[in-house]
Amino acid sequence: MAAVIQTSIRIGAAPEIVWNILTDFGEMPNWNPFVQAIEGQAEVGRKIKVKLPGMTFKPVVKAFDKNRRFRWLGHFFVPGIFDGEHYFELEDNGDGTTTFHHGEQFNGWLVPLFKGNMLEKTRQGFEAMNRALKEKAEL
Repeated sequence: MAAVIQTSIRIGAAPEIVWNILTDFGEMPNWNPFVQAIEGQAEVGRKIKVKLPGMTFKPVVKAFDKNRRFRWLGHFFVPGIFDGEHYFELEDNGDGTTTFHHGEQFNGWLVPLFKGNMLEKTRQGFEAMNRALKEKAEL
C-alpha cells in the first residue's frame, strides 16, 4: 500500500540561495516549523538524524545533488512496515527564481492505518516549511 504527498512553491530566489538555506542544518531550527533539526553528514548512503514535531528518526540519504535535490528514506522499526521516502527538489526556472518541490512517498503494510488525518497534517507541515523557506530566501 502506498500514499503520496506532493507540494510545490515558487520562490523568488536562485536555486543556489534556496539550497544554501535548505542545507544549512545549524540554522534550520531558527526558520523551519516542520523539520526542526537535521544532524549528521548528508552524503549518499549515510544515516542522518531528523527531528520533526513529535518524532525523531534516522533515515539514510538517497540523493544529495547540490542545488538540485536531497532525498532520504526512513523506516518505522524495520523496512516494509512503514517506510517514507522524503524529497526536496529545486527546479531552476531560468529567470532567477526556483520552484521548490517537497514531498514524500509512504509504503508498507501500516500505511492504510495512517491515511487521512496523518497525511493531511503532514501535508500542512510541508506547506508551512515551504512558505518559511520562501520567506527566508526572498529576504
